[in-house]
Amino acid sequence: MPTEAAATVATPAPTEPSAAAVALAAQAFCRFHATCFWSADPQLPITPALVPFVVRGLRENGGHAGYRAAAEILRCQ
Repeated sequence: MPTEAAATVATPAPTEPSAAAVALAAQAFCRFHATCFWSADPQLPITPALVPFVVRGLRENGGHAGYRAAAEILRCQ
């Protein structure tokens, strides 16, 4: 009978986005601000912690171009 410890699956720790991913996210945030991030401050500094926020906004509200921008950001991570 397996123990509780053996039943849990180890998940890898999330990695911090690279500087290139942060830079691309900042560019996309500015480019898609009106359509994806209208409720956020336009001067919001994009940090590594905000990259998932940018990717999610691009995927949900950016249309095809936003989805492609999100994919490019994720490739850089």
